[in-house]
Amino acid sequence: AVVSTQSTGDLNIPVVALSQRSRKVEQRESKIPMMSDLRESGAIEQDADLIAFLYRESYYNKDLEDDIARLIISKHRNGAIGEMEFFFNPSHGSFLEKGEK
Repeated sequence: AVVSTQSTGDLNIPVVALSQRSRKVEQRESKIPMMSDLRESGAIEQDADLIAFLYRESYYNKDLEDDIARLIISKHRNGAIGEMEFFFNPSHGSFLEKGEK
């Protein structure tokens, strides 16, 4: 997800844009998404206030039984970048704090 407040003008609301990632990630050994994986990423990287990715290792490695999802904040114009881990419940398509399993 990409969040930008630049184009909202006087409305004072965030704009959330979803972007398709390129297939380059499929050829890499590490499947962890990066900003360069976004389609036409130059404009997205420049205009966005925040860029976040969701990543689940178990999506790529079916032998893993854990359903840990990582929220990766790759860009945050007004704050910190980093990662948070959540439990992903595939039967409901929901994300929970790791202790709520």
